[in-house]
Amino acid sequence: MLHLLFTTHAVAAVSALALGAVAGYMFFRYVLKKKYHRMIEAANSEAEVLKEKKLLEVKETFINKRAELEKEVQQRKQKILLTENKLKQRELTLNQRQDELGKRQSELDSTRNKLDNRANALNKKEEEVETLLQQEREKLEELSGLSAEEAKNHLIESLKDEARTNAQSYINEIMDDAKLTANKEAKRIVIQTIQRVATETAIENSVTVFHIDNDEVKGRIIGREGRNIRALEAATGVEIVVDDTPEAIVISAFDPVRREICRLALHQLIADGRIHPARIEEVVAKVKKQIEEEIIETGKRTTIDLGIHGLHPELVRIVGKMKYRSSYGQNLLQHARETANLCSVMAAELGLNPKKAKRAGLLHDIGKVPDEESELPHALYGAKLAEKYKEKADICNAIGAHHDEVEMTSLLAPIVQVCDAISGARPGARREIVEAYIKRLNDLENIAMSYPGVTKTYAIQAGRELRVIVGADKVDDKQVETLSGEIAKRIQDEMTYPGQVKITVIRETRSVSYAK
Repeated sequence: MLHLLFTTHAVAAVSALALGAVAGYMFFRYVLKKKYHRMIEAANSEAEVLKEKKLLEVKETFINKRAELEKEVQQRKQKILLTENKLKQRELTLNQRQDELGKRQSELDSTRNKLDNRANALNKKEEEVETLLQQEREKLEELSGLSAEEAKNHLIESLKDEARTNAQSYINEIMDDAKLTANKEAKRIVIQTIQRVATETAIENSVTVFHIDNDEVKGRIIGREGRNIRALEAATGVEIVVDDTPEAIVISAFDPVRREICRLALHQLIADGRIHPARIEEVVAKVKKQIEEEIIETGKRTTIDLGIHGLHPELVRIVGKMKYRSSYGQNLLQHARETANLCSVMAAELGLNPKKAKRAGLLHDIGKVPDEESELPHALYGAKLAEKYKEKADICNAIGAHHDEVEMTSLLAPIVQVCDAISGARPGARREIVEAYIKRLNDLENIAMSYPGVTKTYAIQAGRELRVIVGADKVDDKQVETLSGEIAKRIQDEMTYPGQVKITVIRETRSVSYAK
């Protein structure tokens, strides 16, 4: 009984617990559902707020864009209005001008009519005057017994005879006076020109001696198995002589620019202490750039000092490059400056343009410092360079003709030729001694005299031209061409000389008679 009662209570308790659990679950579910609905409502409300906010932003952006567009449209309208006003103003101006032109045209028409009337009146008067002249001429012919044409010819002949006599007398007086004064005046101008120009002498060699502090540096310059000195010679294009000369290294090359690059590179390498092939190439490249800048700066400074403006930059660079070139020991830049000053003074003495003469004098030897090898003589090559860089024709001719290789077409050419000779021939200017110069001229003449048929030879133009006179009975015209070529080839093979030598063979026939 008790067992049954306990079982009944237990079942009731379990049922009550189950009902409570179900009720709790239902209540929890109801609470969750309420919370879920509230979250959804909150999310919806937040979404609505964001939506309204975005819409407001879009509307604001749209309003701003619209305002900007309206402003731009307004500005364009204003520009269009201004343009229309300008066009209207221009149209009014054109109409006014057209009216003025119409008035002027009418005035011109009236003036033309007046002139036509005057011209007709003048024509009538001319006809009347011509008639009167014809009548007077007929009266004169009747009185003199000569026609007008005969009288005119007679008068012309008498005037011609008188004028010829006076002109011949005047020419003789001028010639006599010129012979007396020309030589004296020419000497005065040349001497005064030389005296007014201060000159300097600068002598360059084909070797440069580089001094070092001690002989230990020589070994570092040579390097292991000579790799350093080979790298330096390859980079600079010079020959470096390291011998027993104490505290000195000899740099040998005919190109002064290369010698200067090598000298500066050696100076920097020894001062830095790092001497190896890679460092040598780096320093040489840097020094080449410095030398190029110095060349341009020298050219600019030279043109500024001489007051020459408007030179092409490439011509300025060539002028600066002259600093590292010499001819017979005379520095080429100094020679060019000296020639320019001489040309300026001489042109001023002769009443010519001194600035153009100075320009031609400075540029006359630019053909001696070419960037590339040329078979042309330096004068012709210099004229070609000047023409390439837009120099005027008279300056180009003065450059090309200063050694008589082209015909002189302006007064600048003989001035440049004379001043070049003055600068190069003054005592101490060039290293070639008189004995060597005279020997070279004698050798030129002796070579030409060794050929059969040659009667006389003359070495002129400081040995730059050889004139050969042959007998007309021994050499014919065809042999003349062959002879000049053979003499030129023999001189080229056997002699050493600067520039080029022009060989001119002259064959002449003379006929002499005497009146007794």
